[in-house]
Amino acid sequence: MICEAQLIFDQDAVERDLEKACEDVAEGDRRAAAVAVLQQAQKSGRAQIATSFAAAPFDARGMTRAYTYLTDHLVRSTLQFASQVLHPKPNPTEGERLSVIGVGGYGRGEMAPFSDVDLLFLIPYKATAWSESVIESMLYMLWDLKLKVGHSTRTIKDCVRLGAEDYTIQTALLEHRYICGAVELEQELTKALDADLFSGNGREFIEAKLEERDRRHEKQGQRYVVEPNVKEGKGGLRDLHSLFWIAKFIYKVDRIAELVDKGVFRPEEYETFAEAEDFLWAVRGHLHLLTNRATEQLTFDMQAQVAQAMGYEDIRGRRGVEIFMQTFFLHATTVGDLTRIFLTNLEAVHLKAEPLLERIFRRRPRIKAGYIVVHNRIAIEDDEAFLSDKLNLLRIFEEALRTGMLIHPDAMRLIKANLHLIDDAMRTNAEAQRIFFDLLLKHGNPERALRRMNELGILSAFVPEFENIVAMMQFNMYHSYTVDEHTIQTIATLAMIEKNELEEELPVASSILKRGVNRKVLYTALLLHDIAKGRPEDHSILGAKMVRSIAPRLGLKQEDTDTVEWLVRYHLLMSDMAQKRDIADPRTVRDFAKAVQTVKRLDLLCVLTVCDIRGVGPNTWNNWKAVLIRALYRQTKRALETGLEDLNRDNRGAEAKKALREALSDWPRKALQTETARHYDPYWQGLHVTAHVAFAELLRDIGEGEIRIDLHPDEDRDATRACFVMADHPGIFSRLAGALALVGANVVDARSYTTKDGFITDAFWIQDAEGNAYEASRLPRLRQMIAKTLKGEVVARDALKSRDKIKKREKAFRVPTHITFDNDGSEIYTIIEVDTRDRPGLLYDLARSLADSNVYIANAVIATYGAQVVDTFYVKDMFGLKYHSESKQKTLEKRLRQAIADGVERAEE
Repeated sequence: MICEAQLIFDQDAVERDLEKACEDVAEGDRRAAAVAVLQQAQKSGRAQIATSFAAAPFDARGMTRAYTYLTDHLVRSTLQFASQVLHPKPNPTEGERLSVIGVGGYGRGEMAPFSDVDLLFLIPYKATAWSESVIESMLYMLWDLKLKVGHSTRTIKDCVRLGAEDYTIQTALLEHRYICGAVELEQELTKALDADLFSGNGREFIEAKLEERDRRHEKQGQRYVVEPNVKEGKGGLRDLHSLFWIAKFIYKVDRIAELVDKGVFRPEEYETFAEAEDFLWAVRGHLHLLTNRATEQLTFDMQAQVAQAMGYEDIRGRRGVEIFMQTFFLHATTVGDLTRIFLTNLEAVHLKAEPLLERIFRRRPRIKAGYIVVHNRIAIEDDEAFLSDKLNLLRIFEEALRTGMLIHPDAMRLIKANLHLIDDAMRTNAEAQRIFFDLLLKHGNPERALRRMNELGILSAFVPEFENIVAMMQFNMYHSYTVDEHTIQTIATLAMIEKNELEEELPVASSILKRGVNRKVLYTALLLHDIAKGRPEDHSILGAKMVRSIAPRLGLKQEDTDTVEWLVRYHLLMSDMAQKRDIADPRTVRDFAKAVQTVKRLDLLCVLTVCDIRGVGPNTWNNWKAVLIRALYRQTKRALETGLEDLNRDNRGAEAKKALREALSDWPRKALQTETARHYDPYWQGLHVTAHVAFAELLRDIGEGEIRIDLHPDEDRDATRACFVMADHPGIFSRLAGALALVGANVVDARSYTTKDGFITDAFWIQDAEGNAYEASRLPRLRQMIAKTLKGEVVARDALKSRDKIKKREKAFRVPTHITFDNDGSEIYTIIEVDTRDRPGLLYDLARSLADSNVYIANAVIATYGAQVVDTFYVKDMFGLKYHSESKQKTLEKRLRQAIADGVERAEE
């Protein structure tokens, strides 16, 4: 145990205290007096265990045994007190025997700090008045001790009958353990269960448990979910429990260690099992203690706290919490491997049925020499012959893709035990390189091979640099997967585009691949784009350096290596340009085109960017991002094909005015002339003709002091376009941002223009909390609320207080603030980029701070990455000039940082 037993519960001392507590107490108050004594003993015992566990944070077995020991003594004390003091029966009859038995996890003797206490009150025949009274008093005492008790009162016959009808009850009984009371009754139960319930071959029980497991996995999601459930998730404790239940039923063992003697596990496999089990129990124990309740979900805020409790520290640019979660995921993978090995053994003894579809479709593909089919899986005919040619370690994956069959777990075991055979000579072998690229390029489902190769360690053995990112978690809300799983997801996306499965969603990427690109380069770039994650240096720069040694080793020619290196170095460029810059500004497209240089590179980068964003998480890619990437691609392609001169502002302005005249062909000529003459050049270059039409309608015959609003759902972009027209005055942009924040709208893009006759024409693209355009039914209330704020009836600064609070689960994220000034990215504006933690009132705070400093905001581009946001402002000073002076930049930066700090403080009040 984690500490001395007597420190957890001193039986003699408690008995003395119970006796003393009841000496001069009225009969009706005895139970309360006893509970007070037991509460004190419980409090002291729990405190002792928690202290010892904090000092030895990985001693999971000691912790679980200690909580079981404490619970056992509390249960025994309540039975003793209820049967001897509250309901004494000096000469009980044969029918008045009572045995208290632990079932489920408590029966297994594994308890976390707030685990349920599942009790079976076993009686010989039907309940008597005495046994009912004792059980009732015991339960009240245990509930008073705040224990979460699950209970049933049954006879031996009931147990056998109900266990046969319900697999949940059968499982609980499988783990029963005598706690106190009539011991001979428990012995009779054990005999009856062994004879009548657990005597079969267990096939139905196994099927039920595996079906239960599959349902659980479906509900919880895959193994690399970034907020995993320690108990119910894939590779979690419940998977280990399922394994134990089946083992106990089939092999009649009490401990998993005994499966080594039975030949099911190898000694080293059992060691990894024990390590995974200890780690997961330790995590669960800390999770319960930190939240003070039975919490099983490792949410972001709890990950940081558990990592700290277990002593994980920041090392070389990686946070302790990320190292902790990487360890967690590696253990979860181990659990999956062991479960697979165990189930294979069951198949070998014909206890686990073949999957139904495989039983129906018996036609099997012809298999190459050296392999055999066992239970519809590829197995190895002769281990020694297989290992005599180490290229077979790769060939088997090719055979699996060719035949569509899974690899037999015994073959997986053999592969995993012989990874040392993959050496430098094999990595540079031309045939090995061919097989590896065939797995990626030839069969149409590379992710299947990569995922299995990754799980078995083959991928990291063949590309050793990959090992560092296996199960690596990025501690932020943006990434839904670990780095290796994200990489495989990006490759899966590319394979889907190639098979024309995403043509409707991704027309540009699909058309690029149809025209043809260097597939080897593209797949290699995706495989290696995040290879340097988790190191202190910029992962794009370091990753590009690493490509110089990895790509030639994989057999790439120098020209292809150079292209892969460039793609890895700039794999974030297109995404950043599209999401953080104004792509309506010709300079943005010109700078991007200069960086890309050729249409060939542009094509490759565009596809890589799309796959990368889609691989971040299931809901990361949306129409807004799609429209931005498409527009940047098309403009850059045109510029590279026809020359950069095509990008000048005059061309764009003339085209835009022409388009407006066509759209408003029913307007009187004079009204049209007034409209086309009242705007400055940037207005014509920065907006689409649909927005020009909306503003023309709003400005027509506008009265003095009038505010006009047009809200239009832009379905193509997953956003609502909000157009505002009113008389110009300082600070109007920040007031509009405040009004939109108040109605819960997320601004993704904003443009601000002034007409020559003194009106502002501001356009904001907004999304609701789910990242979609507002439904038409919500627009009237939205309009009403915005109008109220603009008229000053609601003060945004005060009203935003409650909305700006940071959610508890997001508090653990560190999002440092970075502010940069760029005078080269635009011809006429200074670009201020503010990278900080997101909150609803941030844009309003920043815009107000800039307005107070007499900064003119022409437009704002907002890119959100989970809890992090990048707000980019295109600005000039009150004289229409850029901010070249360093002192002015420093002053502005100081004020922006102050606005952020004030907003955070306001939110925490």
